[in-house]
Amino acid sequence: MADYSILSDNELIDLLKESDHVAFTEIYRRYAYLLLVHAYKKLQYEEQAKDVIQDLFTSLWLKRDIVIADGNLAGYLYISMRNKILNLLARQKVESKYIHSLNNYIVTNSNSSTDHLVREKELKAYIHKEIQALPRKMRVVFELSRNEQLNNREIALRLDTTENNVSKQVNRALRILKAKLGVIIFIYLLIRP
Repeated sequence: MADYSILSDNELIDLLKESDHVAFTEIYRRYAYLLLVHAYKKLQYEEQAKDVIQDLFTSLWLKRDIVIADGNLAGYLYISMRNKILNLLARQKVESKYIHSLNNYIVTNSNSSTDHLVREKELKAYIHKEIQALPRKMRVVFELSRNEQLNNREIALRLDTTENNVSKQVNRALRILKAKLGVIIFIYLLIRP
Protein backbone atom coordinates (compact mmCIF):
# COMPACT_ATOMS: atom_id res chain seq x y z
CA MET A 1 0.00 0.00 0.00
CA ALA A 2 1.30 3.44 -0.95
CA ASP A 3 2.28 6.10 1.58
CA TYR A 4 -0.39 8.77 1.07
CA SER A 5 1.32 11.23 3.38
CA ILE A 6 3.91 11.99 0.69
CA LEU A 7 1.30 12.68 -2.00
CA SER A 8 0.51 16.24 -3.04
CA ASP A 9 -2.93 17.77 -2.56
CA ASN A 10 -3.60 17.49 -6.30
CA GLU A 11 -2.78 13.77 -6.24
CA LEU A 12 -5.05 13.30 -3.24
CA ILE A 13 -7.85 15.15 -5.04
CA ASP A 14 -7.52 12.83 -8.04
CA LEU A 15 -7.66 9.78 -5.77
CA LEU A 16 -10.58 11.26 -3.84
CA LYS A 17 -12.53 11.67 -7.08
CA GLU A 18 -12.03 7.93 -7.59
CA SER A 19 -13.62 7.32 -4.13
CA ASP A 20 -10.35 6.41 -2.46
CA HIS A 21 -11.05 6.24 1.28
CA VAL A 22 -7.40 6.40 2.23
CA ALA A 23 -6.97 9.63 0.24
CA PHE A 24 -9.98 11.09 2.05
CA THR A 25 -8.50 10.06 5.40
CA GLU A 26 -5.19 11.71 4.50
CA ILE A 27 -6.97 14.96 3.55
CA TYR A 28 -8.82 14.83 6.85
CA ARG A 29 -5.58 14.19 8.76
CA ARG A 30 -3.88 17.16 7.06
CA TYR A 31 -6.59 19.75 7.40
CA ALA A 32 -9.16 18.85 10.07
CA TYR A 33 -7.24 20.21 13.06
CA LEU A 34 -6.29 23.50 11.39
CA LEU A 35 -9.85 24.04 10.22
CA LEU A 36 -11.20 23.15 13.66
CA VAL A 37 -8.93 25.72 15.32
CA HIS A 38 -10.05 28.38 12.86
CA ALA A 39 -13.73 27.46 13.25
CA TYR A 40 -13.40 27.59 17.04
CA LYS A 41 -11.89 31.08 16.85
CA LYS A 42 -14.90 32.25 14.86
CA LEU A 43 -17.64 30.46 16.82
CA GLN A 44 -16.18 30.29 20.36
CA TYR A 45 -17.99 26.98 20.93
CA GLU A 46 -16.04 23.78 20.52
CA GLU A 47 -19.06 21.58 19.78
CA GLN A 48 -20.31 23.95 17.08
CA ALA A 49 -16.83 24.09 15.56
CA LYS A 50 -16.63 20.28 15.53
CA ASP A 51 -20.07 20.09 13.90
CA VAL A 52 -19.02 22.54 11.18
CA ILE A 53 -15.84 20.55 10.41
CA GLN A 54 -17.75 17.26 10.44
CA ASP A 55 -20.30 18.73 8.05
CA LEU A 56 -17.51 20.11 5.86
CA PHE A 57 -15.79 16.74 5.46
CA THR A 58 -19.11 14.95 4.96
CA SER A 59 -19.87 17.36 2.10
CA LEU A 60 -16.37 16.85 0.70
CA TRP A 61 -16.94 13.10 0.53
CA LEU A 62 -20.45 13.36 -0.88
CA LYS A 63 -19.39 15.87 -3.57
CA ARG A 64 -15.97 14.35 -4.22
CA ASP A 65 -16.50 13.95 -7.94
CA ILE A 66 -17.44 17.60 -8.58
CA VAL A 67 -15.37 19.63 -6.10
CA ILE A 68 -12.08 21.43 -6.33
CA ALA A 69 -11.83 22.30 -9.98
CA ASP A 70 -8.69 24.45 -9.66
CA GLY A 71 -6.74 22.00 -7.47
CA ASN A 72 -6.40 24.34 -4.49
CA LEU A 73 -7.54 21.98 -1.74
CA ALA A 74 -6.60 24.20 1.22
CA GLY A 75 -8.40 27.20 -0.31
CA TYR A 76 -11.45 25.12 -1.12
CA LEU A 77 -11.66 23.71 2.42
CA TYR A 78 -11.15 27.13 4.02
CA ILE A 79 -13.83 28.81 1.86
CA SER A 80 -16.25 25.91 2.44
CA MET A 81 -15.69 26.16 6.18
CA ARG A 82 -16.19 29.93 6.15
CA ASN A 83 -19.45 29.55 4.21
CA LYS A 84 -20.71 26.88 6.62
CA ILE A 85 -19.92 29.16 9.58
CA LEU A 86 -21.69 32.10 7.92
CA ASN A 87 -24.74 29.90 7.22
CA LEU A 88 -24.74 28.71 10.83
CA LEU A 89 -24.51 32.27 12.16
CA ALA A 90 -27.30 33.42 9.84
CA ARG A 91 -29.48 30.51 10.99
CA GLN A 92 -28.74 31.36 14.64
CA LYS A 93 -29.63 34.99 14.01
CA VAL A 94 -33.00 33.98 12.53
CA GLU A 95 -33.62 31.60 15.44
CA SER A 96 -32.70 34.33 17.91
CA LYS A 97 -35.09 36.81 16.26
CA TYR A 98 -37.83 34.18 16.27
CA ILE A 99 -37.28 33.35 19.96
CA HIS A 100 -37.16 37.05 20.85
CA SER A 101 -40.37 37.67 18.91
CA LEU A 102 -42.04 34.70 20.57
CA ASN A 103 -40.97 35.90 24.03
CA ASN A 104 -42.34 39.38 23.29
CA TYR A 105 -45.62 37.85 22.15
CA ILE A 106 -45.87 35.73 25.30
CA VAL A 107 -45.05 38.66 27.58
CA THR A 108 -47.45 41.00 25.78
CA ASN A 109 -50.31 38.54 25.70
CA SER A 110 -49.79 37.30 29.24
CA ASN A 111 -49.85 40.90 30.48
CA SER A 112 -53.00 41.74 28.54
CA SER A 113 -54.55 38.43 29.53
CA THR A 114 -53.69 39.04 33.18
CA ASP A 115 -55.02 42.59 32.93
CA HIS A 116 -58.22 41.28 31.35
CA LEU A 117 -58.64 38.71 34.13
CA VAL A 118 -58.12 41.35 36.81
CA ARG A 119 -60.70 43.66 35.21
CA GLU A 120 -63.12 40.77 34.82
CA LYS A 121 -62.70 39.82 38.48
CA GLU A 122 -63.29 43.43 39.53
CA LEU A 123 -66.41 43.63 37.36
CA LYS A 124 -67.78 40.40 38.84
CA ALA A 125 -67.13 41.72 42.35
CA TYR A 126 -68.94 44.97 41.51
CA ILE A 127 -71.91 43.09 40.03
CA HIS A 128 -72.04 40.84 43.10
CA LYS A 129 -71.95 43.92 45.36
CA GLU A 130 -74.88 45.49 43.49
CA ILE A 131 -76.88 42.25 43.65
CA GLN A 132 -76.26 42.11 47.41
CA ALA A 133 -77.58 45.70 47.66
CA LEU A 134 -81.01 44.67 46.28
CA PRO A 135 -83.86 44.36 48.77
CA ARG A 136 -83.68 40.97 50.53
CA LYS A 137 -86.74 39.25 48.94
CA MET A 138 -85.89 40.63 45.48
CA ARG A 139 -82.28 39.47 45.87
CA VAL A 140 -83.36 35.93 46.87
CA VAL A 141 -85.71 35.66 43.88
CA PHE A 142 -83.07 37.06 41.51
CA GLU A 143 -80.36 34.70 42.78
CA LEU A 144 -82.64 31.67 42.48
CA SER A 145 -83.45 32.75 38.93
CA ARG A 146 -79.91 33.50 37.78
CA ASN A 147 -77.58 31.41 39.96
CA GLU A 148 -79.66 28.26 40.29
CA GLN A 149 -81.45 28.71 36.93
CA LEU A 150 -84.87 27.98 38.41
CA ASN A 151 -87.90 29.05 36.40
CA ASN A 152 -90.61 31.32 37.84
CA ARG A 153 -92.85 28.40 38.79
CA GLU A 154 -90.07 26.59 40.71
CA ILE A 155 -89.14 29.80 42.54
CA ALA A 156 -92.80 30.47 43.41
CA LEU A 157 -93.17 26.96 44.84
CA ARG A 158 -89.94 27.22 46.83
CA LEU A 159 -90.79 30.66 48.31
CA ASP A 160 -94.52 30.03 48.64
CA THR A 161 -95.54 32.96 46.45
CA THR A 162 -97.12 33.48 43.03
CA GLU A 163 -95.39 33.20 39.66
CA ASN A 164 -96.55 36.73 38.87
CA ASN A 165 -94.82 38.05 42.00
CA VAL A 166 -91.61 36.20 41.04
CA SER A 167 -91.74 37.63 37.53
CA LYS A 168 -92.18 41.19 38.88
CA GLN A 169 -89.33 40.78 41.37
CA VAL A 170 -86.94 39.49 38.66
CA ASN A 171 -87.91 42.27 36.23
CA ARG A 172 -87.46 44.97 38.91
CA ALA A 173 -84.09 43.53 39.90
CA LEU A 174 -82.99 43.58 36.26
CA ARG A 175 -84.10 47.21 35.86
CA ILE A 176 -82.24 48.27 39.01
CA LEU A 177 -79.08 46.41 38.00
CA LYS A 178 -79.26 47.71 34.44
CA ALA A 179 -79.49 51.27 35.71
CA LYS A 180 -76.57 50.81 38.13
CA LEU A 181 -74.38 48.61 35.97
CA GLY A 182 -75.19 49.89 32.49
CA VAL A 183 -72.43 52.51 32.41
CA ILE A 184 -69.90 50.22 34.10
CA ILE A 185 -70.51 47.39 31.63
CA PHE A 186 -70.33 49.86 28.73
CA ILE A 187 -66.94 51.14 29.97
CA TYR A 188 -65.77 47.56 30.55
CA LEU A 189 -66.66 46.65 26.98
CA LEU A 190 -64.80 49.72 25.66
CA ILE A 191 -61.52 48.96 27.45
CA ARG A 192 -61.64 45.22 26.87
CA PRO A 193 -58.84 43.96 24.57
